[in-house]
Amino acid sequence: MAMTLLILSTGTICAALSFLHVAGIAIAIARARKSAAGHCVPEDSAGISIIRPVCGVENFAEEALGSSFRLAYPRHEILFCVAQPNDPVVPLVRRLMPAHPQTPARLLIGNERISANPKLNNIVKGWAAAQYDWIVMADSNVLMRRDMLERLMAAWRRDTGLVCSPPVGCLPDGLWAELECAFLNTYQARWQLTADAVGIGFAQGKTMLWRRDILEAAGGIRALAAEMAEDAAATKLVRGSGLRVRLVDAPFAQPLGWRSAAEVWQRQVRWARLRRDTFRLFFIPEILTGGLVPLVACLVCAMAADGPATIIAAAFAAAWYGCEALLAHTAGWHLSYRSPFVWVLRDALLPVVWLAGWRGKDFVWRGTVMRIAHRSSSA
Repeated sequence: MAMTLLILSTGTICAALSFLHVAGIAIAIARARKSAAGHCVPEDSAGISIIRPVCGVENFAEEALGSSFRLAYPRHEILFCVAQPNDPVVPLVRRLMPAHPQTPARLLIGNERISANPKLNNIVKGWAAAQYDWIVMADSNVLMRRDMLERLMAAWRRDTGLVCSPPVGCLPDGLWAELECAFLNTYQARWQLTADAVGIGFAQGKTMLWRRDILEAAGGIRALAAEMAEDAAATKLVRGSGLRVRLVDAPFAQPLGWRSAAEVWQRQVRWARLRRDTFRLFFIPEILTGGLVPLVACLVCAMAADGPATIIAAAFAAAWYGCEALLAHTAGWHLSYRSPFVWVLRDALLPVVWLAGWRGKDFVWRGTVMRIAHRSSSA
């Protein structure tokens, strides 16, 4: 009886998590194929202001910032925001702007401290200076594709309060950068697209399209200081307004370059602690989202049933990660001979990251140690 119960329980866990895994991948693949269609925008379309906070010179900085000037959208402006006049990225921005005179662009310098979030403090001046009522906030390391603005606008619906894009890692250099791709692409982006498909989309601070009146009605740009992370505050603000956060069908790329193990670890722990603080009820089941738990359940079930456990577990792992490979290939995301190995490594690390998310309030952001001051609601 006990053995039968063990087989039923572990088999149910394995089947349920496998169903969610395959369903999420199917949703992401469907959206990737849908995004292949072009988006035509009339010449008289509403203007868009793009706010790009910059700080320091990152990997592929010139390519990412330079992509701001190659957008096909007919009417837009670019507002580069930097906190300090002596920031090393300033000469690069000053060189890019006159090299692309066809695009209106300005560099805004200054820092208005409205929160503990340095990025939010940096972009306040950009929000105030934006001349258009459609405003995109895009991080400096987002690689803008020519039809980026068209795709953001195409995702807007009558019930929308915000359109976002999670980052998809590309151009990794080395094992640890490939591991970051494994976290960003077929794991985090896929789960965010799945959440969006069932109507519970979360904001992602990498790229956010706002309509000015919606944010102003909810308290303006300063309302995003309600949470340590501006995207968590944006999610709660939009939902509180009775509107939805939507995601683009094909997330925009972030070139990674070289990464150290410490950088990848610190970034994952930072995000885990912020998710725990801002959306605790959604953070709790994250330990079940990788391949480790269903693989262990499969192995235990096979052993309890006196089956060829090793062969069954190997076949299960091949099918599980084969689905991820299919998604990466279909969506055009990074895929290499090392991908299956870093996917396994990622899933082995997920419980460790999850535990680290519970164990502290400190995290490192751009070399600065920050602390979550309080536990927010889990709404």
